Amino acid sequence: MPASPSTANPEPTTRAVNLRVREEIRDLIDQAARIQGRTRSDFMIDAARRAAEETLLDQTLVRVDRETYDYFLAVLDHPPGGAGYERLMAAPSPWKA
Repeated sequence: MPASPSTANPEPTTRAVNLRVREEIRDLIDQAARIQGRTRSDFMIDAARRAAEETLLDQTLVRVDRETYDYFLAVLDHPPGGAGYERLMAAPSPWKA
């Protein structure tokens, strides 16, 4: 028996999320959404999704064997050097310029 249209490609369930936001923040969001050619809702959903993913990824535990961990600690204890590193460290910080 062939699948009915509702079971062959079911629509994802959506639920409302209501937010109260100061007017100047809403205006900022609207301006950014317009620049991207998106609706306020699409812009906010995407921004919230990305923030949620980043938060969860920041909580990810990485397990390694003892040898790899010891190597990692050794690298931290002996930072890089040389002309390229010195040049990088001497470069002005963009946020201070």
